[in-house]
Amino acid sequence: MLECGQGASRREGDPAVGRAIFQRGWIDGRTVSCSVAGTPGKRGEVMTSPLLPYAFFEGEFVPSAEAKVSIATHALQYGTGAFGGIRGYLDQDGRTINIFRLPDHVRRLLQSGRLLRAQLPYGVDDICGIITELVRRNAPRRNVYIRPFIYKAGLELTPKLRGIRDELAVYMLPLDDYLDLSTPVRLMVSSWQRVEDNIIPSRGKVTGAYINSSLAKDQAAEAGYDDAIMLNEHGKVAEGSGANLFIVRAGTLVTPPVTADILEGITRRSIVEFARDAGIPVEERAIDRSELYIADEVFLCGTGVQIAAVGSIDGRPVGDGQRGQITAKIQDIFFTLVRGGDSPYRHYLTRVPIES
Repeated sequence: MLECGQGASRREGDPAVGRAIFQRGWIDGRTVSCSVAGTPGKRGEVMTSPLLPYAFFEGEFVPSAEAKVSIATHALQYGTGAFGGIRGYLDQDGRTINIFRLPDHVRRLLQSGRLLRAQLPYGVDDICGIITELVRRNAPRRNVYIRPFIYKAGLELTPKLRGIRDELAVYMLPLDDYLDLSTPVRLMVSSWQRVEDNIIPSRGKVTGAYINSSLAKDQAAEAGYDDAIMLNEHGKVAEGSGANLFIVRAGTLVTPPVTADILEGITRRSIVEFARDAGIPVEERAIDRSELYIADEVFLCGTGVQIAAVGSIDGRPVGDGQRGQITAKIQDIFFTLVRGGDSPYRHYLTRVPIES
């Protein structure tokens, strides 16, 4: 059996992961609908996409439609949860799902949980095993999005973190391009300021903090843009509404540091490695708003947006308004890897075979 991070999945009858997660029988599940914004080629429209049949909920694999919480759940009332966003790409062989940097995503999820003082009976390998088993059970034949989240599951009324039961849940849905990657996206600088570390830590994916992202995203959409760029309390560039940001100036790739009230992005970290290995200079430093208007290239990156070239900001073209050479190179390295091509970074893939 392969190790977690290299394509492992726990099978029925194997030792249980954490608590007894294989007790419930295999039942054909119904589907429920959710909305995923940004269908390729139709910006701003809403695409209805069913959840995949099975989820992990309260220590068991269950049909997705049975994974339900009380309306009094603490996380629902106060945003006391933390989530991860993980992509699984259908390999070019058509029989394998390649999960990008699964152990790193799980480590960040648990770190986000620590910010909420969450206590769970699972470690990194346990959650990797849960996710790979869920992929195996759902057996998708296309690209997927995997959403693990930790949440305060108790029904206490008081807004606090200590002494409230914590749970882990994971669900999956089909997802191709979140933003249309066939053409550069149009961004605006939002009037909404990025939440700062002493208010709600931006380095963790805390659910309640995404009201901040939602306000900026709505503002951009209503103004006719694809997404927003948010500034931090110092007036420096932080990130997009839900993605990290890079600019290119004179051949150097520049991105805000992790102390600039940004999410400590895993795709961001990967791009820094890819660029340096390719001989592209990289700087992690503060970025002024005005630098966005004179940059040679700009792109967003993250699990959702993947690597999306930016064509204009506040109506001003970025470079010639087209995808730049460095952006194209980074995209090529990334997509060759996740689709199962020849890549020196294949160790970042957890490969899950899908049975016919």
